[in-house]
Amino acid sequence: MNDAPRVLLAPDKFKGSLTASEVAAALAAGIAAVRPDAGIRRVPVADGGDGTVDAFVAAGWERVETTAPGPTGAPAATSYAMRGSTAVVELAEVVGLAKLPGGQLDPLGAGTKGLGVVIANALDRGATHIVLGLGGSASTDGGAGLLRALGVRVLDVDGRELPSGGGALVRAARVESTGLHPEAAAARFTLACDVDNPLLGPKGAVAVYGPQKGADVEQQAILEAALANWANLVGPEFAERPGAGAAGGTGFGALAVLGAEVRSGIEVLLELLDFPTLLRDATLVVTGEGSLDAQSLHGKAPIGVCRAARIAGVPVVAVAGRVQLSTEALRDAGFTASYPLSDLQPDPARSMADAARLLEQIGARIAEEDL
Repeated sequence: MNDAPRVLLAPDKFKGSLTASEVAAALAAGIAAVRPDAGIRRVPVADGGDGTVDAFVAAGWERVETTAPGPTGAPAATSYAMRGSTAVVELAEVVGLAKLPGGQLDPLGAGTKGLGVVIANALDRGATHIVLGLGGSASTDGGAGLLRALGVRVLDVDGRELPSGGGALVRAARVESTGLHPEAAAARFTLACDVDNPLLGPKGAVAVYGPQKGADVEQQAILEAALANWANLVGPEFAERPGAGAAGGTGFGALAVLGAEVRSGIEVLLELLDFPTLLRDATLVVTGEGSLDAQSLHGKAPIGVCRAARIAGVPVVAVAGRVQLSTEALRDAGFTASYPLSDLQPDPARSMADAARLLEQIGARIAEEDL
């Protein structure tokens, strides 16, 4: 049928409940049950944090399996996505909080070496453009571990290599970049990032994100001093750049040494997936995330999807575990309707546990009311 609806499903994950692919699958089942004639395309999305590599793999990119040190140095299986000469590496997948052995936080000793190991792997496979998704970091090392894995040396006053972790950077006295991986020096680095924190100060990496990585007041003071010392050695002019404080200061290290560019995570993803082309024959877009709230308006995936769909003239509806935006705010953002799971199951714990079934019901409602 020429007038059959064509639905583009582009949700982010429902954190703690379902991956973006699982959200899309549940919605697709609900829509198909009511409108079997509907053309449904699933394009799970992410904003640079958890699920970024999976989103690219779902879109047909190659998943490259490898092994790299986790945040505490223990080797673990990981992967990244690659197509042509572009590689997408997700920090959370390599050295994120979820990669801590036994979930044991290590605020002073955790590092980003594994991230550099994965990037080196991609460079050795021919990547010339590295897209680095920043989010979910377990460490606050200013990107020192990442850079050291790419050949940068971080030395104390006696010329000895420093151990891993942000805490040790308080003793850093010299940085030598002459051994930087030659392909890294030539590559283009894009930081897919949805935060604009500077490296230091009350809005910096330590003050804002240190506590969630287990740093107490004393450890925060050590880390702040360590990052200030690191910045002075590597490039103090980069410390105030928006995004320098992302992922425990990993943004700073990439900006100062790798010449990276910071961009909105969802904008990078939509560009690389050629989202405007996917929108051309769509009659409805469905996007969403676990909680659609004020924070969502600051660069989160559903807003980026909605903006792209509006430019293409395609109506957009939102799904979420809960919606904490007013009807007016949703309308101003560009959504024509919203479907919170909390309307079906007000208990948050039950809603998260039963999210797939509830989303299938939401999919059926969307088919009835919006197609």
